[in-house]
Amino acid sequence: MNPGDQISRYRIERAIGRGGMGMVYLAHDLRLLRPVALKFLPAESFSEADKQRFLHEARAAAVIRHPNICPVYDIEESDGRLFIAMAYIEGETLAARIERGPLPPDEAVRIAMQVAHGLDKAHAAGVIHRDVKSRNIVIAPDGHASILDFGLALLPGADRLTLTGHAVGTPVYMSPEQCMGQAVDARTDVWSLGVVLYEMLTAAVPFQREHLAAVTHAIVH
Repeated sequence: MNPGDQISRYRIERAIGRGGMGMVYLAHDLRLLRPVALKFLPAESFSEADKQRFLHEARAAAVIRHPNICPVYDIEESDGRLFIAMAYIEGETLAARIERGPLPPDEAVRIAMQVAHGLDKAHAAGVIHRDVKSRNIVIAPDGHASILDFGLALLPGADRLTLTGHAVGTPVYMSPEQCMGQAVDARTDVWSLGVVLYEMLTAAVPFQREHLAAVTHAIVH
């Protein structure tokens, strides 16, 4: 997709990265005259399961309204490709910030508290994120934190898109029950936030190992 391309009511400005399972572009909303982020389902992996997960992400995020959760505006389809229109948040991912070194404790605590408030709102609505990690948190220039990417979220009453016994998420941030493919609740997000807090303070994750099996073994045991 190229700058200047028009998709529905949006004009593409530039690619800004990959979010979860989709490519993300900065675009301009021609109707409401505001910048937005458009997240597209990859055309090469347009299976029914992918489509359902993508829709699941949009619905999960749309359920919640909170200052620390990135707002979802709409979901549309163009030339057979689904995309989510969401708020464009200026800043950098927490992962990018951590790459420059550990955060001061007071800054780490401020960010962790904001993420905790957003997750608390999601949990109150019956939504579990299941993929809380530093790459899914954006920090604005003023220090405001926003949670992104509810693509693995569990909605109340929603069908699971993974088979029982199959773990989903990002391994180094996963809780023991998540690693074992067991049922999860809000506590799994609390665990992952704890990993993120550790990462902010040390610029490392607590269960990093060379192989995936070693990572999950360390977490479980």
